[in-house]
Amino acid sequence: MSDDRWFEHLAESTSDVTHERAPARLKSKVYSALVARMAESGPLLDLTDVKRAGGRLCVFETALTVPLLGTNVSSMNPCRICHARVLGERTEHAPIFWPGCPYSEFHNG
Repeated sequence: MSDDRWFEHLAESTSDVTHERAPARLKSKVYSALVARMAESGPLLDLTDVKRAGGRLCVFETALTVPLLGTNVSSMNPCRICHARVLGERTEHAPIFWPGCPYSEFHNG
């Protein structure tokens, strides 16, 4: 059986299965780990560039786009020091309501 046919068969046999969403805590932990891994290889994309490309920034990331701060600060990962990350990774249905915050989206989306 070819790979394509095998995957089609698998999809057909699981079509009646109810899919559960991953817990928000797990999504938060995975997101944190992925961003930390990206930061290990060098500075992250400058937040001003993210905003210019249409990316959503949370209120704290927006504050870091002030031109006086410089590129080193605006390309860091502010989520590492944000209490939303701590709540998001440790609490299900965390009360995080900041627009543009990925942790808020995991818990309220």
